[in-house]
Amino acid sequence: MTNIILSGGSGTRLWPISRTLFPKQYNKLFQGRSLFQKTYERNRNHCDKSIIITNQEQYFMALDQLDEIGARAEFLLEPVGRNTAPAIALAALMVDPEEILLVTPSDHLVNDETAYGAVLTVAKKLAGQGYLVTFGITPEYPETGYGYIEADGNDVRSFKEKPDRQTAQRYIDQGNYYWNSGIFCFSAKSFLEELQRYAPEIYQQSKTAFEKAKRDQAVRIDLDDMLAIPEDSIDYAVMEKSTKVKVIPSTIGWSDMGSFESLYEVLPKDTSGNTTESNTLHLDSRDNLIIGHERMIATVDVEDLMIVDTADALLIAKKGSGQKVKQIVARLKEEKNDLHNIHMTAHRPWGTYTILEESA
Repeated sequence: MTNIILSGGSGTRLWPISRTLFPKQYNKLFQGRSLFQKTYERNRNHCDKSIIITNQEQYFMALDQLDEIGARAEFLLEPVGRNTAPAIALAALMVDPEEILLVTPSDHLVNDETAYGAVLTVAKKLAGQGYLVTFGITPEYPETGYGYIEADGNDVRSFKEKPDRQTAQRYIDQGNYYWNSGIFCFSAKSFLEELQRYAPEIYQQSKTAFEKAKRDQAVRIDLDDMLAIPEDSIDYAVMEKSTKVKVIPSTIGWSDMGSFESLYEVLPKDTSGNTTESNTLHLDSRDNLIIGHERMIATVDVEDLMIVDTADALLIAKKGSGQKVKQIVARLKEEKNDLHNIHMTAHRPWGTYTILEESA
């Protein structure tokens, strides 16, 4: 089995610690490990090799972080993102058609690795029978930021868009709906056959781009060839149309780390619910997320705040408003402010990389 690690995102909802050229998956917020490193380590005991899909700007960060944990992988470099269906198609073309692929985002967290291993065993068996397998996370609350999968055992009835809170609560009460994790397992052959059936232009243009790719230390797709591939997600292009889809209900301690609220849930906290960050002081304050490291951060009589301090930007937000952070990034882009893109500073405690200018 080969682990396909999708690692090209920018993580705008975790700004300012996540930037376009230094996204959240490379931030070392978990006992000196990044989400990218934890993803690789979590899967290497189950997979024979890894293929990492990323871009040129993140390529060397990924290499350095693999080196830190004594790991190696193959790389597929996209000059521009075209969403997950083309990315997975290109990776599937790199392996033997019968190879089982475990497709995982690089920026998710799984806390119960024993349960995760058990789910992988079932997924691999179903994938070997020709099914396209997705992991459905048993929901813990009516989350409105995730898509849902309606299931009948392992059979998928339907995929649902992100619901409003009332609809999400109805899904929870019904008991056969699961969060759509974005983790997949299938053979390269099965995926490519279904892609060719339901999204033939994506299949053909991906095949052409792969055949024309440069190959040195990595497989490098040409910009014009990449732009010729229609942009679409694996969900829309294949999973919602195929009759060969199975879902595995999973309770694995999963989070997509898609907001500061998600990060707050998994970080260590003191008895008052404040994250245990170094160089902080709290007076009659509780349930606050604090990320800083360098400057002293002191709070007095506040609760449910998210305070994220870097040397070049400070974010203060109310918990529950984390999804709005991406609007700040959008505003920075509109104003042509490079703070959305790079750290305008030297060494940061959560990473060891300095990007002085955007690559041409």
